[in-house]
Amino acid sequence: MSAPSYATINPMQKVPAIVLNGSVVTECGAISLYLADAFPEAGLAPPLPDRASYYRWMMFAAGPWEQANINTALGVDASPEQSRMAGYGTFGRALDVLESRVPETGYMLAGKFSALDVYAGSHIGWATQFGSVPATPRVSAYLDRVQSRPAALRAVELGDVAIGEYGPAA
Repeated sequence: MSAPSYATINPMQKVPAIVLNGSVVTECGAISLYLADAFPEAGLAPPLPDRASYYRWMMFAAGPWEQANINTALGVDASPEQSRMAGYGTFGRALDVLESRVPETGYMLAGKFSALDVYAGSHIGWATQFGSVPATPRVSAYLDRVQSRPAALRAVELGDVAIGEYGPAA
């Protein structure tokens, strides 16, 4: 990723990045949205008239939640005055909002699996693994539903093969 040729794909020199049909897409949320639209037969995006909640919560995961989680992991604690400037306010508020989206059953968009579950579910899984989201029974059951899907299991398998072939991403 530090090679100059990769910097032409992603100037941040981070993964993931994709090139599909000549289009470069970086950033996990953008990749999720793009692929859901590029492959409509997969049914991962709701019909256009029904996308308000889908976009809202995708951007919440990509923005306020990710900022809150990373800042907290880095030990950044905004004062009350500073929290007004932060897109997430406080970590506790962002966590409460995130946890409120975790459904008792089914998935985040009225029970139907979507790219939102792929993306936000990965954030929740990562944060649970590192302890910033409590592994409550509801969160654990949701993660089980998301992570036990055949495509999720196949993605883990492909990731393991890639790590064996190329090594872990830096």
